Amino acid sequence: MLKTFSIGGVHPHENKLSAHQPIIKAEVPAKAVILLGQHIGAPAKPIVAKGDVVKVGTKIAEPGGFVSAAIHSSVSGKVAKIDTIVDASGYAKPAIFIDVEGDEWEESIDRTDTLVKECNLTPEEIVKKIADAGIVGMGGACFPTQVKLCPPPAFKAECVIINAVECEPYLTADHQLMLEHAEEIMVGVTILMKAVKVNKAFIGIENNKPDAIQLMTKVASSYSGIEVVPLKVKYPQGGEKQLIDAIIKRQVAAGALPISTGAVVQNVGTAFAVYEAVQKNKPLFERVISVTGKSLTKPSNFLARIGTPMQQLIDACGGLPEDTGKIIGGGPMMGKALVNTDVPTAKGSSGILIMNNKEAKRGAVQPCIRCAKCVGACPMGLEPFLLATVSAHGDFERVEKEDIMSCIECGSCQFTCPSNRPMLDYIRLGKAKVGAMIRARQAKK
Repeated sequence: MLKTFSIGGVHPHENKLSAHQPIIKAEVPAKAVILLGQHIGAPAKPIVAKGDVVKVGTKIAEPGGFVSAAIHSSVSGKVAKIDTIVDASGYAKPAIFIDVEGDEWEESIDRTDTLVKECNLTPEEIVKKIADAGIVGMGGACFPTQVKLCPPPAFKAECVIINAVECEPYLTADHQLMLEHAEEIMVGVTILMKAVKVNKAFIGIENNKPDAIQLMTKVASSYSGIEVVPLKVKYPQGGEKQLIDAIIKRQVAAGALPISTGAVVQNVGTAFAVYEAVQKNKPLFERVISVTGKSLTKPSNFLARIGTPMQQLIDACGGLPEDTGKIIGGGPMMGKALVNTDVPTAKGSSGILIMNNKEAKRGAVQPCIRCAKCVGACPMGLEPFLLATVSAHGDFERVEKEDIMSCIECGSCQFTCPSNRPMLDYIRLGKAKVGAMIRARQAKK
């Protein structure tokens, strides 16, 4: 019996069209636009000015607070300006614009393919190196990794859990990364274990990736304390709380930190980035991204520099199909529709999904029939129909009492609704309003 989380969940069509497509190095863009807010927390502060010359790997912005991350140039050239650009959320955000000249890397970066297994750094030195490299959670949440590796004194880490689930339909970046870089990922996992001072790690992989499970299990056998855990295919198993429940059968209480269960969860892409940062002195300035869709000529997995316009990656797959209805940054369940294709890739860009007209069209909204399918599907045990209806009516005090802030915005409720109700839209609205109310209350204290 395969492990999985205990409540809720759905099984959308997997549509892994770009599975087993080898990772292609995307062309370096002619202009790179590097966002200053590529992580949860305070945006980074630029430390370069117009006219400055930068190399690949040059630090161009430093953390803007405790929960923040450094940002490095992904290209070599000249800083053209510091201005705003519309990002994947649809809002104008500050960014550093760089005109690309050549491809000159910082000399401190080890560009060889030699596997470096030994790490003689102390846990504190590892955490500092990870912070200096600007590493964040690469599953999409983009939480600065160094913060996660330093839990509050009241909590003690017991294990590291690696999220190699990739439960979003269509996305295959993590799957292909495991097939091509299993050894480097394992070394990254041992470094994460050393950083949080534990001797046990679990790598959760869904059962629809049998080749990755087989390879990772084989490679893990020569590293002590690392166990690969095959999981039942169920969305949203990649959610931190769901993954902890699936693997070590502990629940994160409402409002509590995941570390309260003794687990530190990191994405498999983050483990690879940690290997590159600690063993190769390579900051996080490129990542694997799936570009996919049913009408796309050639769904692919790219290793793309951060700041590459999404249009460039779409062109490399044969261009935008004629029947395009929507372009999603991320996967179909939690991704957001893009307002244009000039949006630059960021550290959290796991995929670009081109939906055709038929897929992109929402069904006509019907009245709620009180079927409770959304309640059964909610992995957080909430009542989505209630949260959505009360949010739509603007009663934000009530939805706060109904625990709207525990929603992980996975979209399982909307996916199961036979009446096509836009529940997640209203819940996101309610969460934003309640979040603002909570911040306002705290500011008065």
